[in-house]
Amino acid sequence: MKKVMLIGFGAMAQAVIERLPAGVAIGWIVAREAHHAAIRAQLGDAVIALTSPVDCAETPDLVLECASQQAVAQYGEAILRRGWHLAVISTGALADSALEQCLLAAGGRLTLLSGAVAGIDGLAAAKEGGLERVTYQSRKSPASWRGSYAEQLIDLNAVSEAQVFFEGSAREAARLFPANANVAATVALGGVGMDDTRVQLMVDPATKRNTHTLHVEGLFGEFHLELSGLPLASNPKTSTLAVLSAVRACRELALS
Repeated sequence: MKKVMLIGFGAMAQAVIERLPAGVAIGWIVAREAHHAAIRAQLGDAVIALTSPVDCAETPDLVLECASQQAVAQYGEAILRRGWHLAVISTGALADSALEQCLLAAGGRLTLLSGAVAGIDGLAAAKEGGLERVTYQSRKSPASWRGSYAEQLIDLNAVSEAQVFFEGSAREAARLFPANANVAATVALGGVGMDDTRVQLMVDPATKRNTHTLHVEGLFGEFHLELSGLPLASNPKTSTLAVLSAVRACRELALS
């Protein structure tokens, strides 16, 4: 049985726990102390609640971050310096170039999960031949943008048709929209980088899905990919596919 340390106990973490594949068990959950009683009540004594991953005396087979960019910044280096395998869903944390370099130099094994987008393998292949332009567009409902910086750029209550409210680099998007733009960071890290990847963020009152569109051009030719996924019912900022990306990491662990 492979044992996973889960960072976070929010909507995404709960969804991962519900879908955990056979051969994998949650051994530890890192969360605020206020959540520890709920962890014990839900999962019993088999799971140890921690306030920090460094409090763990054993070696997890995988540390799975399902919390936030802040959690990556707070715990990532310490996890990797222990030689552990860290899988990150909040890839936008690497928009901080100093943090990115720190994590890459820390040792251990760092895996950036594909999250809510497809085609990262094709993007990586295209990079080998020379990429010229990568544009990523995210289109979500007003509910998915509530509580984010979008509320300072557009009146979400007054939107009557789909419109772009942000255009900029992937680095800017990941910093300004930490709960919404991890896909932009994933695309950037797999392609032309944070500063050269162009990002458009859209609000669409007519949709109930999170639509990710990727347009890539280079010496290989070009490709256009669009994925329209359902948001997680318990958290509209998160795509269900992002959860499934984390579940897949657990399944690969079970088969290793």
